[in-house]
Amino acid sequence: MREERKCVGTTTLIFDLDGTLMNTLDDLHDSVSYALQEAGLQPIPKQDTRRYLGNGVRRLVEQSVTQSCPEADPTLRERVFETFRTHYVAHSMDKTAPYEGIPQVLRQCKKRGYFTAIVSNKLDPAVKDLHRAFFADTIDVAIGETPQVRRKPAPDMVNEAIRQLSLMHGQEISKERCFYIGDSEVDLLTAQNAQLPCIAVSWGFRGKAWLIECGAKTIIDHPDQLFMCL
Repeated sequence: MREERKCVGTTTLIFDLDGTLMNTLDDLHDSVSYALQEAGLQPIPKQDTRRYLGNGVRRLVEQSVTQSCPEADPTLRERVFETFRTHYVAHSMDKTAPYEGIPQVLRQCKKRGYFTAIVSNKLDPAVKDLHRAFFADTIDVAIGETPQVRRKPAPDMVNEAIRQLSLMHGQEISKERCFYIGDSEVDLLTAQNAQLPCIAVSWGFRGKAWLIECGAKTIIDHPDQLFMCL
């Protein structure tokens, strides 16, 4: 574990979803493959789906289409995206599950009185579905990609999560008492843009070497190490 400064009196933990709380790769890859095949294109390898994750599903689909068919026109790209979106919303929980140790740590967060939120570049309906299915009792707020809120690494989702948590708990939440937890370079930038300290996790879609290369200062290798950094 690599560590930077601690946040004295931490009250609030804001989590990325894909690659941080949940292993969503198989369902995302299956939906990308389905959408490409429905358009008559060849699927891409799972490792490439993994590599394209983090910047939102539209970017994931655009990069997947480009790899499968570099000459694809905008109409085809939009067709693949719409097919992906419909399929993924219907199948986002087929193979997806929390990482080992995550449910226990989240129950501890609740027991210790932390306010908690999810912010994800995943489509908002899928984020809400996963929140209801897996985290309804342990995470207060879940925010996904919508036209109204800019996706990460813009700070908007984080700011909206803090706003909703402040209203929910009837108190103003200071950023000085928040931590952001994520698994990718997008999460590092999101935390920086939102002016929050970041805890990076090595079990997600990027790995420790990449996180170090991207400037991560605090990295944990297992969920139960989270409380050592707060």
